[in-house]
Amino acid sequence: MSPLLRTVNRTTSRQLQQRIFSRCLASTSTQSHPKQPARTSTVYQTPKSRSNFSTMATLRSNAPATGGVREFDPEIKDMASYVHKYKIDSDLAFETARYVFLDTIGCGLEALRFKECTKLLGPIVEGTVVPNGTRIPGTPYVLDPVNGAFNIGAMIRWLDYNDCWLAAEWGHPSDNLGGILAVADWISRTNRAGGHIGTGTIVKVKDVLEAMIKAHEIQGCLALENSFNKVGLDHVVLVKVATAAVVSKMLGLPERQTADAISQAWVDGQSLRTYRHSPNTMSRKSWAAGDACQRAVNLVLKVQRGEHGVPTVLSAPVWGFYDVTFKGNKFKFQRPYGSYVMENILFKVSYPAEFHSQTAIEAAKKIHAELKARGKSAEDIESIVCRTHEACIRIIDKQHKPMDNFADRDHCVQYMVATMLVFNRLEATDYTDGGEAATSPLVESLRRRISCEEDPEFTKAYHNPDMRTIPNALTVTLKDGSVLEETVVEAPLGHKLRREEAKPEILNKFERHLGPHFDAPKVQELLELGKNKEKLENMGVDEYMDKYVKDEMEW
Repeated sequence: MSPLLRTVNRTTSRQLQQRIFSRCLASTSTQSHPKQPARTSTVYQTPKSRSNFSTMATLRSNAPATGGVREFDPEIKDMASYVHKYKIDSDLAFETARYVFLDTIGCGLEALRFKECTKLLGPIVEGTVVPNGTRIPGTPYVLDPVNGAFNIGAMIRWLDYNDCWLAAEWGHPSDNLGGILAVADWISRTNRAGGHIGTGTIVKVKDVLEAMIKAHEIQGCLALENSFNKVGLDHVVLVKVATAAVVSKMLGLPERQTADAISQAWVDGQSLRTYRHSPNTMSRKSWAAGDACQRAVNLVLKVQRGEHGVPTVLSAPVWGFYDVTFKGNKFKFQRPYGSYVMENILFKVSYPAEFHSQTAIEAAKKIHAELKARGKSAEDIESIVCRTHEACIRIIDKQHKPMDNFADRDHCVQYMVATMLVFNRLEATDYTDGGEAATSPLVESLRRRISCEEDPEFTKAYHNPDMRTIPNALTVTLKDGSVLEETVVEAPLGHKLRREEAKPEILNKFERHLGPHFDAPKVQELLELGKNKEKLENMGVDEYMDKYVKDEMEW
């Protein structure tokens, strides 16, 4: 194109822009001052069926420009202040965190037995080994901390068997360990090799436990009164925010930059829950937390390099999180940040099942024993009514929905109860395509004869901060017309009310998950180390992670 033609085109473009802008000004002026005569420019009439459009609307919505350093939303400032200034002095929180730590790593190891999980793990470019990188438990992989956070996070969450927090929003706060452990290991190895990340020291396991307590607290307190699922967002948004907050502190960022990182997590695109619900239930729900950890670590590293935050990301008119995503509502808080969530966390001890079903499965196990004592079995059942809480119905009531895959089965209360009644067990392999339970005509037939009914009192107990039970009750009608007495289980094994009962079972679960990966002496070494509070807490994270290294993938 000749220089002359380019000049003409630019001139024509500017003239066109000026005419359009003049018309917009005339339109705005006429609407704002109807008594004044209209300007000579043409004013286009907007049909009543359509809303008025003005290029000035967005200009009016912007906050006025301010000089100096802008203040962060108070919600973000509170999180950053808590991470940097609050001292965790709760022995109960640290004791519980140690059990969560062991249980979560064990859940990740168990997930390695499933190819659907392992196919997503490893370096982005095959064969890549990162100097002083993050070690992925049970594998030979040595990765950068961002991809390491995804790998560990995906392993942890894959089987839906790690801890749980139930409130207005649901979630699994130990998902944050994906980011925490990846970064802690990378920092420790780099500093041990002469580098200087964070404070330049070796991260101890106790430091990881403290970060877990604070990540649990941020995620859990946000979940108490704020339902993200009701606006269609997945709970992993809270994993991203909590991980960003604590990882920034581990990396040595000051409080202001921690606020920057938290704000970046809120402004980041948030996952929809659609992959958790019919008709789109799929395996993404199993790696969504890993994705959140990966994003959090990536954002914190950008902030570390000087990227600024978004101070009013929550409250900004029109463009902020509250207006865009939360229907204009602000977050509500039931309590200040402390160590409440870790102290009250729910362990999944007995079954790899969505937590709202745990008490129903416990009830089904009791019913299986009762039927056997009567000389009967699941084949003699005509129907079952599950009296339950609202969240159970909203998330896992899938009486007639076809069970298309693993993700459908482990989020269907009817399938899980039916499997227990038929086989007197519920294991991760019972969800796999082609497995004994998945192909059982009796399980499928019985599943469709189990209906759920909400009990408002159960729902109240579920939300009561002093109770937080997850009650379910099963009433069985047999084909001969007889009705068994209702079996009620209010709090599952792993609830704070049954914590001491659960502790030996948590360790047994950890031992079971170690068994397929290591020989007997190594299993006992890891088990005894986990029981030794002082020795474990004072061990460098890299030294501890080295105990899980494998020379090659075995699954």
